[in-house]
Amino acid sequence: MTVAGSSTAKKESVDDPQHDVLFDRELEDLPPELRWREWMLRVEAVVFAAGEPVSREALARVVGRNCSIDLLIDDLREELRDRPYELVSVAGGWQHRTRSRFSGTIRAASAPTRSTAAALSEFEAMVLMAVGYFQPVTRSELTKIFGKDVSRDTIGALRNAGLIASGPRSPTPGAPYTYVTTKTFLSAFGMETLRDLPDIEALEDAGLLAKEALLAGDLAPGLAGGGIGDE
Repeated sequence: MTVAGSSTAKKESVDDPQHDVLFDRELEDLPPELRWREWMLRVEAVVFAAGEPVSREALARVVGRNCSIDLLIDDLREELRDRPYELVSVAGGWQHRTRSRFSGTIRAASAPTRSTAAALSEFEAMVLMAVGYFQPVTRSELTKIFGKDVSRDTIGALRNAGLIASGPRSPTPGAPYTYVTTKTFLSAFGMETLRDLPDIEALEDAGLLAKEALLAGDLAPGLAGGGIGDE
């Protein structure tokens, strides 16, 4: 199968799970301006259709070998400048996101959205935040942090939502599994890497968050009151 309107001259074989598909990446029979435009449209189509951030490697499969993905992304972002959505870099890839100023409009419409992130209870969101900051962390450590049992059901809900996964085994007695966040977590909160989390040292300096105190069973005031609920 070929993209409508693309060149039929030089063809390249692209891996396909069912059969080999001939796909023209280079578009050498097109003038440079039209070739660049076609590459832009291909990248936008792939990102638009994807249910998760699209990696550089995936985009490179639909454009020429010497095409600059970064320059294509820059041109697409410029083209979308006046649109209600934008192309953002999250979780090691690119994804279309509605601009934040339209969030109220979308909520008012009550229309189904593309988001696959499950709605979290306030406690599940708090546990997820703790995993984000303290990973790799065990369920026992999470229980100490919150001063009450973090059940397997809570962990299961976060795992089923794809927000956390099993990490390395802890060196503590019994070698329990630890938990870490996933790329879905980064995507759901619009982060490129975990470095985009609010600075934990600043929270500790302000006395709002301290791992040692939390593990001792003293829940920090900023956490005890909640503040992370359903979006």
